[in-house]
Amino acid sequence: MSYIQKIPHSKVLNLKEEVPVEKEQVASMTLVQRQDLGMTILSLDKDQEIGGHSSKGDAMVNLLSGQARITIGDEVFVINAGETIIMPANIKHALYAVEAFQMLLVVVKPEGEL
Repeated sequence: MSYIQKIPHSKVLNLKEEVPVEKEQVASMTLVQRQDLGMTILSLDKDQEIGGHSSKGDAMVNLLSGQARITIGDEVFVINAGETIIMPANIKHALYAVEAFQMLLVVVKPEGEL
């Protein structure tokens, strides 16, 4: 049984190749979706955004390429390829593609919560 889906195991991968940037699109591939854990690779073309929302879990963004503007509550952060930020649980956050970017998103929720 495999717990991480949709990508090969025991192989060196470049996650940027798994979800390429598509013109004027937000694209994603969910690797794990459990009650307490989600892992998703996403790509956003320049000027695309994921509007304000919150999550019951901490959401870690690891930027694989490009540049993102991430708003957490009232604070704005500019994140570059190779950098990581954690968006705390229950705090409204949003993402905007200053440059086209790709990211690995890991969301960790309390055990037993949906």
